[in-house]
Amino acid sequence: MSETTESDATTGSDDEVSSGDSQSLTLVQAVRDGLATEMGRDERVLVMGEDVGRNGGVFRATEGLLEEFGDDRVIDTPLAESGIVGTAIGMAAYGLRPVPEIQFMGFIYPAFDQIVSHAARLRTRSRGEFTCPLVVRAPYGGGIRAPEHHSESKEAFFVHEPGLKVVVPSTPADAKGLLAASIRDPDPVIFLEPKLIYRAFREDVPEGEHTVPLGEAAVRKEGTDVSVFTWGAMTRPTMEAAENLADEIDVEVVDLRTLSPMDEETIVESFKKTGRAAVVHEAPRTGGLAGEITATIQEEALLYQEAPIERITGFDVPYPLYALEDYYLPEPERIEDGIRDAFEF
Repeated sequence: MSETTESDATTGSDDEVSSGDSQSLTLVQAVRDGLATEMGRDERVLVMGEDVGRNGGVFRATEGLLEEFGDDRVIDTPLAESGIVGTAIGMAAYGLRPVPEIQFMGFIYPAFDQIVSHAARLRTRSRGEFTCPLVVRAPYGGGIRAPEHHSESKEAFFVHEPGLKVVVPSTPADAKGLLAASIRDPDPVIFLEPKLIYRAFREDVPEGEHTVPLGEAAVRKEGTDVSVFTWGAMTRPTMEAAENLADEIDVEVVDLRTLSPMDEETIVESFKKTGRAAVVHEAPRTGGLAGEITATIQEEALLYQEAPIERITGFDVPYPLYALEDYYLPEPERIEDGIRDAFEF
């Protein structure tokens, strides 16, 4: 069994790397496969959290890992998010590569102090003597008819914090590849998994080692009329909206994949091509990343702008119970209206 070195981590983040054949997996199966692959590759990688061992995780993302790797590396913890992340920070400083799981993003707040006050600052606080290579996994977002605190989409909290990387996959292959790159990264990563699409579709995912570089967006659909920037679970309704509008508007869809660091070059180059843009996210509108993306475009490509940039987002309210959930989340029809407004201005 080989160990990952700092130089391995750098290599793993530079280029997309895959080996071997592929298998058809759902997104949550790809997460499980990514964890197993990295644990087999590097004995310093371990998972921990509530019910991750005997029960295989609340969404079964860690199913079978306890039997495969033992209870030294698959650790069931008390229901104490601050303790889970705080312990993981100590493990990371010691030289391990822990992957703590928070069962739902809405329960991450007790660990917020540990993440922003300690994990994010360890490198600068120690003047580079220590890093904090941990990955905090959390299912995020709505659409599964869950009660309060189970449907949060608070990625902006963590994007605002220097020292953290924030990653959100939208496909099974990216889930495995981005998770592997996150585990090999020498600094802390918040890895948000769109639970709405955990089992929504399958995709061929490379077997064995597979990495996707952090910080690089993917153009899911090329177009010339309007650029639409999105990520995670909102990528699918955005693609559906783009297809529905195909006869009247040629939409380019860009899946950001990593929210911090954000791939500003791909955003700006796409906008320079179309001159019109919309941003789709399910988080509340005020202070959401749509505002940051809009500001970036106006700083870097103002003279290309042909229309106001549309923000198609959740609302500035607590996430609603299931009766209003479909109204809260951007659906293809609302996304189509926003794209059409940008195009027809």
